[in-house]
Amino acid sequence: MKDTYKTIEKPSEETLFKDRNSKFFGYAFPVLNEHDVKEAIEGLKKKHHSARHFCYAWQIGTETIRFRANDDGEPSNSAGMPIYGQIQAFDVTNILIVSVRYFGGTKLGVGGLINAYKNSAQLALEESDIVEKTIDIHFQLSFGYDVMNKVQRIIKEKQLKIINQKLELDCEYVISVRKKEANQIFEIFTNLYKVEIKEL
Repeated sequence: MKDTYKTIEKPSEETLFKDRNSKFFGYAFPVLNEHDVKEAIEGLKKKHHSARHFCYAWQIGTETIRFRANDDGEPSNSAGMPIYGQIQAFDVTNILIVSVRYFGGTKLGVGGLINAYKNSAQLALEESDIVEKTIDIHFQLSFGYDVMNKVQRIIKEKQLKIINQKLELDCEYVISVRKKEANQIFEIFTNLYKVEIKEL
């Protein structure tokens, strides 16, 4: 079972690819939803207000994948898909790649455009810090103070992350567990007397 994925944690440095006076500025951004995508593109439009094309592709998700490729006025499939091809080649997700084009006066033709956008995306990815992360499942544990030590011991032994806790009349933890260990952890807590566990 695959329970890791590759992504970036911070935007890449700006890259530049040139072909016959056309300039392609490449950027990679970490994104988690379409709102992040929109914000990143709007930011680039302010920075490059005289550019003609803002072509991009994004992919979001680890198990259910969503993606989009946009040619932004370039010939169909000459920009967005070559960019998306690089996202696939580098095997990254939760990422947006944008290539901002300034037209240099010479038409590049569809083949030239495909090559330029592919290179622009590749440079942006090469300029990015790609990290591997685990796919995690979140569980909520509810228990009384009398079993707190037992719960803590399992969390420590199994090196689980507590990402949220509420200690009121009863205790409530939200823990993060690697996907491939999730069934085993669920079982352990299910069998622990006076502890309730549910997946979030």
